[in-house]
Amino acid sequence: MTATRQEQGSSYTEDVSGNPRKSGVLAPERAHAAFKILALDYGRTKIGLALADSEARIAQPYDTMERINRNEDMRRLRELARDLGVRQIVVGLPLRLDGTGGEMADEATRFAQRVHKQIGMPVEMVDERLSSWEAERILEEEMGRRIVHEETPHGRRKMPGTTDGKYTVDAVAAMVILREYLARTALTEGSR
Repeated sequence: MTATRQEQGSSYTEDVSGNPRKSGVLAPERAHAAFKILALDYGRTKIGLALADSEARIAQPYDTMERINRNEDMRRLRELARDLGVRQIVVGLPLRLDGTGGEMADEATRFAQRVHKQIGMPVEMVDERLSSWEAERILEEEMGRRIVHEETPHGRRKMPGTTDGKYTVDAVAAMVILREYLARTALTEGSR
């Protein structure tokens, strides 16, 4: 005859929370803790931020961080990563349409190296060609926002961020980068 949980001095809740694999309540592959993946769309004045849960794997725009200086930017990113439970960081690599690097690709690569060194998390770079264009399309078509451009002596540029509390092009571009990363990692995990 087996002893009941009360006789053993434990409750069902204690058994499950103490060792979910042993309890049989959760499947073994679901027993590991989920974590966040943070994507960064690097820019000289702003950094777009997007998040995804490691299990749900759905990318969402998070915020746009105004740049201050290298040290302050790293401090804020480190704090954000800690507060949100981030364990993987993805940085967009702005290649030219022909696939070659340029000045911004070099800057983004140095930034990703700094993030890895100062935050101490794995950092992967993802090709972000056309991510800002795709972000504008998403904002216009899926989120009902109209992107206004201003003519300048140096060409067209987007009008500055929003004041209505909605997502900026930078945050949505980070989401596009994160979607690309999630799609790529799903393919490599599926082929194992």
